[in-house]
Amino acid sequence: MLLDAASLYFRAFYGVPTSVTTPDGRPINAVRGFLDMTARLITAHGPDRLVACWDDDWRPAFRVEALPSYKAHRLAADGGEETPDELGPQVPILIEVLAAAGICRVGAPGYEADDVIGTLATRARGPVDVVTGDRDLFQLVDDARGVRVLYTARGISDLEFVDEAAVAAKYGIPGRCYADFAVLRGDPSDGLPGVAGVGAKTAAALIGAFGDLAGIRAAAARAVVPEPPLTAAVLKKLRAAAGYLDAAPVVVAVARDIDLPPVEGPLPRTPADARALAALAEAHGLQSSLARLGAALGWPEGVLG
Repeated sequence: MLLDAASLYFRAFYGVPTSVTTPDGRPINAVRGFLDMTARLITAHGPDRLVACWDDDWRPAFRVEALPSYKAHRLAADGGEETPDELGPQVPILIEVLAAAGICRVGAPGYEADDVIGTLATRARGPVDVVTGDRDLFQLVDDARGVRVLYTARGISDLEFVDEAAVAAKYGIPGRCYADFAVLRGDPSDGLPGVAGVGAKTAAALIGAFGDLAGIRAAAARAVVPEPPLTAAVLKKLRAAAGYLDAAPVVVAVARDIDLPPVEGPLPRTPADARALAALAEAHGLQSSLARLGAALGWPEGVLG
């Protein structure tokens, strides 16, 4: 099980009220929510390995160079990611808690969590569940290898199980073509404009007719007489977007071969550092959430005192 950590802690922050605080009154809702979600996922799905995948770089230079609008609307004044004031201080606490609990956390300099997930899913020797609220990761679904997405749009208690059939049913395209579909349609949440005037229906029709983005562009280049779905209007739009279509695939495609050390991520059957974890629980009021996590992981009773 690969957790898109930022996706989950943002969801936890907005799903758990900020009135959930530490003993000295600081919000701890994102950490509590993340731990509770992780416990529920382990209990419900029983993974034998678990990795929290991290954004070491939420807006990598290679994506920004390809498409300067990429996530530009999320930039804070200091150049970092715009994050709610009450969330930012919780992220280092979550990092400490995961380390003391012994839950594997993996990031890579210059890459997003998506790329860590893509690489680990590609390396995996068995089935993989990717837990995320990011549709871009639909491009990883692979029925033959057992890679699916547990999509959190409706929350952890009402996950949408996304495999190749689900992508086909929802978007009318093969799962492997989701990245090309996203390039054509665009995604405002990532600053991805898409091809102006080409929506989901047209994007799916083009993929159905020509297979992938390369096939679509080749057909548009050789087209003499407009023929649906390459109508005169669609041809004009594709040709006008040539520069964007050159750049966007670099932004949307999840990296699958970044340089990561071997990652196993076995479930910790006891905390990596019980004393440190107990201190963190006491300082931040995490006793109940860590008790639920410990129960899901099968920790011995009383391990945190």
